[in-house]
Amino acid sequence: MDKIRVGVVGVGALGQHHARVYSTLPDAVLVGVVDTRPGRAEEIARPLQTRAFTDYHELFGKIDAVSIATPTTLHAEIGEQFLQQGVSVLVEKPISHSLTEADRLIRAAESKGLVLQVGHLERFNPAILAVRELVSKPLFFEAHRMGLFSPRSHDIDVILDLMIHDLDIISLLVSAPPVHVDAVGIAILTGRIDIANARIRFADGCVANVTASRVSMEKIRKLRFFQAREYISIDYTRQDVTVFRLDGLSIGAPQIVTRKLTPLHQEPLALELRSFLDAVRGVGPIACTGAEGRKTLDLALQILGQAERAQAQALRSVDERATTPSLEIDLA
Repeated sequence: MDKIRVGVVGVGALGQHHARVYSTLPDAVLVGVVDTRPGRAEEIARPLQTRAFTDYHELFGKIDAVSIATPTTLHAEIGEQFLQQGVSVLVEKPISHSLTEADRLIRAAESKGLVLQVGHLERFNPAILAVRELVSKPLFFEAHRMGLFSPRSHDIDVILDLMIHDLDIISLLVSAPPVHVDAVGIAILTGRIDIANARIRFADGCVANVTASRVSMEKIRKLRFFQAREYISIDYTRQDVTVFRLDGLSIGAPQIVTRKLTPLHQEPLALELRSFLDAVRGVGPIACTGAEGRKTLDLALQILGQAERAQAQALRSVDERATTPSLEIDLA
């Protein structure tokens, strides 16, 4: 291939940036963008000097690769059709809203020999790229991902919307599979869980404590983990890493040595889309395969199921207390 012909389906809060980045990449031609909302596709297409469509079928036969940034419930349906048309697919996270639909996408990509990449963006955060060189055997993770309330992404809960970022990174850094999950969650401003906490135990003994909220008063994106003689703190927003290491034990003078890694600031989405095009061209690996996306979705759905059960039990307890007659005792 010379330049890869690309399209974007769904140009909302995230998809519009896929279109913007593609339009700047020298090895890509942005053929068109698709959105069902009247005027939205044209609004995004006009400044990027590309075509606007309201029906994704109009891209068939015109492109080699596509980004799908639609609501999660549509990922499998749309992605499978593009794969059947011979188009490689980058589907935004989560890969789908069920394991069955994830399997549909994976099978379609395998049957056609095409690229299926899942958009777990934090893998391309320069801080994560730097920290992967430091990981030996993590023992404990603490993750906090808090965001201000937004009407975006209310087709899914906070676990599949926000927490899944950290679940993917932790799964990437821990080689052992998860063996036990405890989780709680609460719906506050929407009909779905808006704040959740999960404690995950892995087969090698590593434990992860993960909290996500979309009803916070501040934006926090932090991950911390401990391994032998080291504590490593990652700030996703600042794109930096702080390492605290216990040194000097061999000479009987232990001390804490601190160093900070500040990799070159880069836009993770640009790195992600470049990696996708490299995979389509056959000159690079698939950065996050369908199988990896499915693995993270499986863990997220386990957490979601437990959190929903915990919330239902809490609500039943409240109802029972409200309907139980009080016993009044006259001590006079």
